[in-house]
Amino acid sequence: MPTQTAIWIDGRPGSELPLPDRGLDFGDGLFETLLFSAGRLMHVERHMQRLENGLERLGFPASLPQITEQVTTVATTLRSLAQVDSALRVTISRGPGPRGYAPPITVRPRIVISVAELGYDWQQQHSPAHLAQASIRWGTQPFLAGIKHLSRIEQVLAARERLAVKADEIVMLDQAGTVVSVSAGNLFLLIGGQLHTPKLDSCGVTGTRRQLVMERLAPALGLHTQESRLSVAQLEAADEVFYSNALVGLRPVCSFGERQWQRHELCQSLHRQYCLHYE
Repeated sequence: MPTQTAIWIDGRPGSELPLPDRGLDFGDGLFETLLFSAGRLMHVERHMQRLENGLERLGFPASLPQITEQVTTVATTLRSLAQVDSALRVTISRGPGPRGYAPPITVRPRIVISVAELGYDWQQQHSPAHLAQASIRWGTQPFLAGIKHLSRIEQVLAARERLAVKADEIVMLDQAGTVVSVSAGNLFLLIGGQLHTPKLDSCGVTGTRRQLVMERLAPALGLHTQESRLSVAQLEAADEVFYSNALVGLRPVCSFGERQWQRHELCQSLHRQYCLHYE
């Protein structure tokens, strides 16, 4: 397998997207980014559950078995080639359609799978991250909250700002000014011995690793995770902060603005638990 990105379109190797495509035109679709490691896709069932939820919300035809089959086929190909740790992204668009916003009566979803070498050892916890605060805020849309739809322009602009201020990640707020997430991950705050993560009922993405922390990793350490409305002041006052996503795992935070954290014991303990959970 070459080091550059390899792409499959509707089950076949390809490099050109047929047009028209509603994913390109309107962001009409969904995506998942999975970690391929040790010859397998990590936590694939959690990703497929979220994807199925998104397909239902967007009114796509029942195509999850077809998607799962293509993902499995690609994973088998990677395994046969002894592919190193990689990021596998599966993108589902509503496919072709006539001009205009209204979706076609007959939908032919398009499935694009891309694979790129990860380039680092995900089991080695990343160095503590420096955070900044994004000026752009998440738009409020409860119907789309939680799912990974293709309309990610807010995160694109936030990531652009992150690069400009030379931060490792950037904190995104909602329209009310409460903390939602970082641009590519879910936040966790340890406050007075209680683990908190932002509520995601109006915007944001319910990450697979967020779910794993809440359901398995934190309980294994005797911790319950509370979904809360969290202010910037609470973030600054937290005893410990970390974030999670599918490719990084769990990463501790060492600074946010003027606030600094020197201790990351909880995140380190959770990361050790994380490396043991090969679902």
